[in-house]
Amino acid sequence: MGHWWYENITEPGKLPLLLALAAFILTFAITRTITRMIRAGKGPFRNITPGGMHIHHVVPGVVLSVVGGFGAVASGRHGVAAGACAVIFGVGAGLVLDEFALILHLDDVYWTEEGRQSVEVVVLTASLVLLVLAGFSPLGVDDVSDEEQESRFGLIATYVINFCFVLICLFKGKLRMAVLGTLVPFVALVGAIRLARPASPWARRFYGHRHRTRSRAMLRAYHHDVRWAGPRRKFQDLIGGAPDRVPLPPARKS
Repeated sequence: MGHWWYENITEPGKLPLLLALAAFILTFAITRTITRMIRAGKGPFRNITPGGMHIHHVVPGVVLSVVGGFGAVASGRHGVAAGACAVIFGVGAGLVLDEFALILHLDDVYWTEEGRQSVEVVVLTASLVLLVLAGFSPLGVDDVSDEEQESRFGLIATYVINFCFVLICLFKGKLRMAVLGTLVPFVALVGAIRLARPASPWARRFYGHRHRTRSRAMLRAYHHDVRWAGPRRKFQDLIGGAPDRVPLPPARKS
């Protein structure tokens, strides 16, 4: 176990990244637990409101991310300082991305449907960092052979081809597959081959006069959303808590 740890974590300089990921996930979990307790009126925790102004936890998150990020750049990939800065950065990133939806919408949407975007971003970020820890490199460079690495043309060709797959995924409206495809080219390849989302730039450009293709794309998107919307919402509610229910407007009297 010690040999594996040194060969795969310590020697390649991945220990700070592992510490940052652990701090990131733990911070997000603790933050969500505290906010859910505040929401339910349980425990000793309360919102921080000096002078009547609500201080969101994204504020200390930004400060910690800046301190930890600059500290990590200055300290390198090895040593106690690098590990400490990685933990500080992970804590800050956890606080910031927990309120990603607030930053995106410039509104306090923490317990609304829009607030689910924070949970999605946190899960996606943790997944990408795990892939990097597992040895995946951006745009599939880890799949390049030694001979191709020695050849500048082979290396550039690998970058360009895989990057094209990622771009096609983006134009087809498949954001998650595009992001994951930067580390796992096979995912981007699958997304590039499959039909585009109906409202994507690709569909508007290439499906305009292809009525059968546009109908297939709409039907496939509908079935996909119906199949995965429920499980995705349950998973998000389990991690981040269910959003507030919007009361229905009263029925009009005839």
